[in-house]
Amino acid sequence: MSGASSEQRRNVRTAVVWDDLREVLGGDGGSAPLDVLDIGGGTGVSAVRVAGLGHRVTVVDPSPDALASLGRRAREEGVEVVAHQGDLSALLAPDGPVAPGSADLVLCHGVLEHVADPAAALGTLHEVLRPGGTLSLLVAQRHAAVLARAMAGHFGQALALLDPGSPEASGGRAGRRFTHEELAALLDGAGLELLSVHGVRVFADLVPGSLLDLEPGATAALLELETAVATRPEYLPLATQLHLLARA
Repeated sequence: MSGASSEQRRNVRTAVVWDDLREVLGGDGGSAPLDVLDIGGGTGVSAVRVAGLGHRVTVVDPSPDALASLGRRAREEGVEVVAHQGDLSALLAPDGPVAPGSADLVLCHGVLEHVADPAAALGTLHEVLRPGGTLSLLVAQRHAAVLARAMAGHFGQALALLDPGSPEASGGRAGRRFTHEELAALLDGAGLELLSVHGVRVFADLVPGSLLDLEPGATAALLELETAVATRPEYLPLATQLHLLARA
């Protein structure tokens, strides 16, 4: 896959998430700066973008190498991002990097899959949020993982993923996979009000990269299609990821 095609595919994969966040972040300007926590923010792809909109952003990530890359990215873009090495389990420790009730928005993207206790993790994030604050949760979905394994010929793995209690579904190198119903229950248990759920990467992972390279207008058409199906419940089971917004 060429560099241009790779960038186009990334844009299609993330467009739905940023469309969801636009109103929260005041992307059209005029909103007051928010205190934003990006947990597991890694190299700062999201954090730097949010900081560029004028918000105060803190990233917490366990990888010193990722945080070093974040620092370079922030300097290149001319924005300020506060970085702390750590993870979600120690977020509110006495010497932890954030205080209870200190965030207007928490980004938790690709993290819940890898924590030992998702329910406790969401409870911690609720504590971090101010009343009325927003949680942006992006997670891998189990239904799509079953489909992907089957299409790749890994039928045994696909069968194992059907059982939510199996090692393949609840852990392992790739992390957990969730369904919409499981996530709704976890959010409710943590005292968070589910506001919306969108399917992310419904078709993007199935489209050959060569098509985006060779077919004029293919990327724009794919993006339009992804946006059109993101809110349609019948397509949620096909989405590689689910993006949920919840309110504290």
